[in-house]
Amino acid sequence: MLNAIVYKSTGSWYVVKDEHARVWQARIRGVFKVEGITSTNPIAVGDVVTIVPENDLENTATIVAIADRINYIARQSPHNKNQHHIVASNLDQTLLFATLRDPKTSTGFIDRFLISAEMFHVPAIIVFNKADVYRAKEMALYHELHERYTRIGYQVLLSSTQTGEGANAVRTLLHQKNTLLSGHSGVGKSSFINYLFPEFQLRVQEVSKWSGKGLHTTTFAEMFDLPQGGAIIDTPGVREFGLIDVERQELSHYFPEMLATLSGCQFNNCLHVNEPGCAIKQAVIDGIISEERYVSYVGLLNDIPEHKY
Repeated sequence: MLNAIVYKSTGSWYVVKDEHARVWQARIRGVFKVEGITSTNPIAVGDVVTIVPENDLENTATIVAIADRINYIARQSPHNKNQHHIVASNLDQTLLFATLRDPKTSTGFIDRFLISAEMFHVPAIIVFNKADVYRAKEMALYHELHERYTRIGYQVLLSSTQTGEGANAVRTLLHQKNTLLSGHSGVGKSSFINYLFPEFQLRVQEVSKWSGKGLHTTTFAEMFDLPQGGAIIDTPGVREFGLIDVERQELSHYFPEMLATLSGCQFNNCLHVNEPGCAIKQAVIDGIISEERYVSYVGLLNDIPEHKY
């Protein structure tokens, strides 16, 4: 038996690399239950697994066990809203690629992703890519969003493959870290990684002109070892990032600026909407909590079914 790390998932087969740097094509036997939760993918990229070699000539093996995950990021399954899909596991950080034009990333998408990162204890960094196509109004919006997210503790960067802006900053962030790269389709994350590390040659496709939305080019999540140490996990672009297993009562705990103020509420089950003596609403009035983030919170709260509360 050998310990190995999952580098790529293609559905039924997994590409894994063992402790001797040998690559195997592995599959699972039976059904895995991980941490008592069910997901559409029992094994994710980044997982540490135990394998038993099957065929030494064909480099095939069977996965017989999975180690406990340090953390992971999951989203609502695109095929079944009642199930979740583990995007990647055992992460040091995640970079969310966003764009303010061609196509524009909604702040709702950003906030959903940040909540998932907070839920699973993965530090998140926001990279606004394609800066070279931003006009004055997009740059004004970038400065507004930079202020909104940095004041609550998130690092925010501006990047462009055309000008090289942000390249060194991102390269430094990736050094010796296991990093998940995410974003909706068409934000240019694969292009940016190709710019930093041309040897990877991640597949890239132009944004569909007629819809303004990106086309999915990365079909499966895949991990790549970085030349200076660490690894990146490139993931398929997603159109929506659906939250999973969030209860109404817990939602505010995943907004860092609200978490610091919650204890001031008159009621310990306060949802921060209509309740009297709410410290969160007062913080919004006082300008301590961004009104836009509060509106985002209320919108997300309304999306969570009552019966979950």
